[in-house]
Amino acid sequence: MNPLMTVKWPLIIGFAAAVLIAVLVGGYAFNEMSLARWLHIVSGVFWIGLLYYFNVVQTPAMGVAGADKGGPGAAGINKYIAPRALLWFRWAAVATWVAGAWLLSGVHGRFVNTFTFGLLETPVQTSNVLMGIGAWLGTIMLFNVWVLIWPNQKKVLGIVPATDQQKAQSRKIATLASRTNFLLSIPMLMCMIAPSHGLPF
Repeated sequence: MNPLMTVKWPLIIGFAAAVLIAVLVGGYAFNEMSLARWLHIVSGVFWIGLLYYFNVVQTPAMGVAGADKGGPGAAGINKYIAPRALLWFRWAAVATWVAGAWLLSGVHGRFVNTFTFGLLETPVQTSNVLMGIGAWLGTIMLFNVWVLIWPNQKKVLGIVPATDQQKAQSRKIATLASRTNFLLSIPMLMCMIAPSHGLPF
């Protein structure tokens, strides 16, 4: 069997290749800090990538599919694609937040300082303010995924019973929460990369 015909094997081989490269290439510090940062970034790419897919591709396409009276409709997306995408989406959100918390607390010892915007330090560091804003935006986004998007999408997709009126209301709530996350992701990413990538802030 060709391992590229599955999802599992490219993930396993990709992670193994990354570890092998880190071990073999001299000068790369493969330690707790680099592992936490790497897992934070990989899970974040999954999370934000799916967020952008939902907002830029799937949701607009569902509207077009619903309006196309002679077309196949959105049933295939609702039945096969959306539940799987939402599974990866919600758990990638958790993995991103947990890996970020691990990076801040276990590695840098900056968890509390970050979530208080560095106001416990004198002088206040701009990097802590930026990281704090980014961390809070990410936390709000995680809340939206688990408290607003996923419970309402379960009704929309028929995973839990709901009337047509409840589905319409759930669709609106899930869409607004997802669009909020889409909006928040842009400043959140700027805040997260600015301190470590030397952006002039």
